[in-house]
Amino acid sequence: MKIKLLQVNKTSSGWLADGISEYVKRLSNYIPLEIKDIEILSSKAKTKEIQLQMESDKIMQIIKPADFVVLLDDKGIMLTSEEMAAWLNKKFSGLSADLIFIVGGPYGFSDNLKKRANEKISLSKMTFTHQMVRLIFLEQLYRSLTILKNEPYHHS
Repeated sequence: MKIKLLQVNKTSSGWLADGISEYVKRLSNYIPLEIKDIEILSSKAKTKEIQLQMESDKIMQIIKPADFVVLLDDKGIMLTSEEMAAWLNKKFSGLSADLIFIVGGPYGFSDNLKKRANEKISLSKMTFTHQMVRLIFLEQLYRSLTILKNEPYHHS
């Protein structure tokens, strides 16, 4: 099993890209991780619905039928770091397909992508930019893995 993070467009802010690189490097000691940017050219002329559909079409081309798809969505379940670690542990022992996490664009996710998803996870009750969510998610993924390995990164 591999973990994949699909994200709409590239990370444009340097400090976020630096943080993401740091956690990708740390995660390489624990799991195979692939990050894929879904390039969508944005235009003011597009409606929200057209933008969502374009993102969804590209994402659906990448997802395989057997993949376990998790949307990082504000309407998803909220987990503590310990609960996230336990959730991941269940997935590691129960899944043979890839575990795909998706960060949508500024408008979230289309209805058909929401229907395809196996689960939705919320990282907070607060709203973050879709670019900040990438770093926050990777840090929580790293934290979860250190919890599972009983390493001292997480202080509970």
